[in-house]
Amino acid sequence: MPLVLDGEQRLQYFILEPGYQLVFEGHEGNNALRLEINVLAETRTIGGVETRVIVEKESRNGELIEVSRNFFAVCRPSNDIFYFGEDVDMYKGGKVSSHEGSWIAEGSAKPGLFMPSRTLLGARFYQEIAPGVAMDRVEITSDSEVLKTPAGEFRDSVKSEETTPLEPKVKDYKVFARGIGLARDGDLLLTKYGKQ
Repeated sequence: MPLVLDGEQRLQYFILEPGYQLVFEGHEGNNALRLEINVLAETRTIGGVETRVIVEKESRNGELIEVSRNFFAVCRPSNDIFYFGEDVDMYKGGKVSSHEGSWIAEGSAKPGLFMPSRTLLGARFYQEIAPGVAMDRVEITSDSEVLKTPAGEFRDSVKSEETTPLEPKVKDYKVFARGIGLARDGDLLLTKYGKQ
C-alpha cells in the first residue's frame, strides 16, 4: 500500500492539513507548561516517502524548552498514519543544548504506526522503532472517553497508554478527539484548535 500525502488529510483522529494548529496548557508541579503544534505546508522525503512536517514547541514558565519537527504520512487505502521520525532541539537558557530523541526512519530505524484508521480497543503497536533512541509502544485503552477541556467537551474519544522499554517505569496517556486530533497530552489540555 502506498504511503502518500494528498488532498484528503483530515482524518478521523489526526489532522495533517497544513495550517491546522493545536494549543495545550497545563501544570507540572509549580511549572506552567504550554505546547503548540502546527501542521506545516512543508514536506520531507524519507526513504522515498513524502511526509508532512508537524512542528511542536514546548515551553515551561514562558521559556522555550523543546522544538521538534515530526514527520508523518498516510497509508492508502487504509488511512493509517505512520510516523517517520523527528528532529529535536532541546533548549537551555535560550540556546540549543542537545538533540536528544532525534531519529529518522532510515537504516535500522523503521516507520512506526502512529494512528490506525480503525482504533480497536486493546490494539497495541509501536509508534517509534529506533532501537536505543525511541521505542514508544501504544495500547488503545478506551474508545469512549469523555474529555472536558478549555476548548470544549469531546465524546467518544480514544485514550492511549504509551510505554517504552527505554524507560520501563514511565507511562504516558493521550486522548484523541474525533475530528479534532490530540486533545490531552499527559497533564496538558487542549485550549485552542483549528486553522490559523
